[in-house]
Amino acid sequence: MKVVIASDSFKGSASSLEVASAIERGIKKADKSIEVKKFPISDGGEGLIEVVESLQGYNKETITVKDPLFRDIQASYIRNEKTAFIEMAAASGLPLVEETNRNPLNTTTFGTGQLIKDALDKGILNLVIGIGGSATNDGGIGMLNALGAKFFDKDKNEVSPIGKNLAIIESFDFSALHKSIPKATISVACDVDNPLCGINGASYIYGPQKGADKKSVEFLDQSLLRFSKLVNKEKEALEAGSGAAGGLGFALLSFLNAELKSGIELVLTAIGFEKALLDADLVITGEGKIDGQSKRGKVPVGVAKIAKKFNVPVIALAGDIGKGTESLYDLGIDGIVSTTSRAMPLEEAMKNSLILTEEESFRLWKILQIQLKNI
Repeated sequence: MKVVIASDSFKGSASSLEVASAIERGIKKADKSIEVKKFPISDGGEGLIEVVESLQGYNKETITVKDPLFRDIQASYIRNEKTAFIEMAAASGLPLVEETNRNPLNTTTFGTGQLIKDALDKGILNLVIGIGGSATNDGGIGMLNALGAKFFDKDKNEVSPIGKNLAIIESFDFSALHKSIPKATISVACDVDNPLCGINGASYIYGPQKGADKKSVEFLDQSLLRFSKLVNKEKEALEAGSGAAGGLGFALLSFLNAELKSGIELVLTAIGFEKALLDADLVITGEGKIDGQSKRGKVPVGVAKIAKKFNVPVIALAGDIGKGTESLYDLGIDGIVSTTSRAMPLEEAMKNSLILTEEESFRLWKILQIQLKNI
């Protein structure tokens, strides 16, 4: 019997690979004969690099880039000869900025552009970019600047590519944009459907968590709208996902001819998940907390959607089962099981998440063995 394990990370307690390994240990403890294939999964945001790094044939490339506040840091992406997986959070992520310094008026996606440039400089023309977890709201001008674009104020002075300077850009020059961009295929893992501007846009929805107060949110929203008109990309600003990562989705779509795709589906396709399902008998997936919101591009539903194409049953493990999970049964998940064996504080559950996951996987397999004996 073959079991495919494809779990997300348990945020704050265990990586996707650690979770998959814990599930495997539990199954093997119950039945050593079970064939297990592990696919640690990311929906394209945090954890994308770790997932791809676990695959054969890919290597880590580490370079010096600018963080969201233009400080030098080391950031990595994963590549082979043809494809590069880039996680924008590695260079422009919110965790890179101390809470006291978080302010999207002052942050940039320049470092993300440096990662893209490095891959293109090395002749890699197939790019997969995850754009979750940003500290930025610069409309992607930092990324574009790193790739050769320039932006000027009314006095023809080049402006620094940060959020607040969107408001003073009067002209631009894309003539030196990286020569490989027209030849590149760029796929963007993006599971939000926000447009660039408006009450559902980048600034209003995500600005506050990046440190923007009400006044800054309004200013940034108007600045993004103004910029989209200046570069004659008002149509692209309305596209679902253009508001992702503070407008980085907009810039990738508008100037790099990128295609915004479901993050989980993009990752699953890239790592060969479908091939593993051809002879699979069961899929086990999971995430730290599963609830009704999991249907919005989260790993368990994305895994289940593909598994159903091959008529493979799916069981989801989760540390916490919230409200609204009933709807997930209509989306391909056949069973949902909590890894928490008893009532306990959240801190304790997170601290012991891998032990609890292994134990629950063992118990789950013992129950499944009863069913298998009856078949």
